[in-house]
Amino acid sequence: MDAEADVVRRWRELAADSVLLDGFHALKHALRFGAEVPLALTADRDAVLALAEDLAPDLTARLDALLRPVDAGTLPALLPRPHPTGVAALAVRGSGGSGAVPEAERSAPYVVLDNPRHLGNIGAVIRVAAGAGAAGVLTTGTVDPWHPNVVRASAGLHFATAVAHREPGELPPGPVYALDPEGRDIRGLELPDDALIAFGSERHGLSPALRTRADHLLALPMRPQVSSYNLATSVAMTLYHWMAGRP
Repeated sequence: MDAEADVVRRWRELAADSVLLDGFHALKHALRFGAEVPLALTADRDAVLALAEDLAPDLTARLDALLRPVDAGTLPALLPRPHPTGVAALAVRGSGGSGAVPEAERSAPYVVLDNPRHLGNIGAVIRVAAGAGAAGVLTTGTVDPWHPNVVRASAGLHFATAVAHREPGELPPGPVYALDPEGRDIRGLELPDDALIAFGSERHGLSPALRTRADHLLALPMRPQVSSYNLATSVAMTLYHWMAGRP
């Protein structure tokens, strides 16, 4: 068996139980936050290493050791939609910083997405939460927050924070601050570090179960006759409010 055939066989063996890192930026972030990456493929090794020199020189040596070259037609055969950067990798789910945060060490809120439907929105929220230093992103409902399209939209930042599915009755302890148009203007409130900040689905808002669980209802300031903010925008505004209130 030649070297490429052996690499493809290993990819297919690992793929079912691994997280797909689709593109350079997803791989970059996963490595930076300690993800275990057993295999990374590229059709243009020199181009990926040159990209690393420009955008992530701290990772060039690791990528040089990790990347396995394959023919140009191999990635399209393995992936539903190859990334323009021409690199893909597999990572171990739950490795790096993506494990559960011990409650005793928690110093930042969780973001709770109540039955979200749009995979890109979930990924964008995870990206925002990672940047803001939130404790993690928890989702209710039927969508897997580790779906490949969610990981693609998060640019691999699942590995920088805790990401998990939870039912409303399984949420961590802490006061629930739920975003709702009928809530109190957020500008008059301070969000505690142990908060669970809940956001309803893009179309239907908060479910009855989570609305009942809420200790406080919050509203983001918005110009009259504008119906709503995008989900990731709402999360970003709320987390910025939390960040601005910290020392």
